[in-house]
Amino acid sequence: MRQSIIRSALVLTGAAMMALGSASVFAYDGTKCKAPGNCWEPKPGYPDQVKGSKYDPKHDPKEVAKQQESIQGMEQRNKLRVENFKKTGKFEYDVKKIPAS
Repeated sequence: MRQSIIRSALVLTGAAMMALGSASVFAYDGTKCKAPGNCWEPKPGYPDQVKGSKYDPKHDPKEVAKQQESIQGMEQRNKLRVENFKKTGKFEYDVKKIPAS
């Protein structure tokens, strides 16, 4: 009796898991995709051109310049690290510890 209850519970659990797993297959049929995997669609009222609309993020040129300066500094530090590694064969993360040459 006890084994049949356990077996029934396992069968029901397995059936429930299969039903939940197969539900995701039918979640989107892909009929409005521009290409396979390119299924993004704007909400109604979203403009064709974002620039100049209320959705335009209007990036501040000063903030963009700060980011570019930060990236250039990172590239310079990485260049120093690579040069030091090629000379010594030892990687040093802290550029202050790399001897000036």
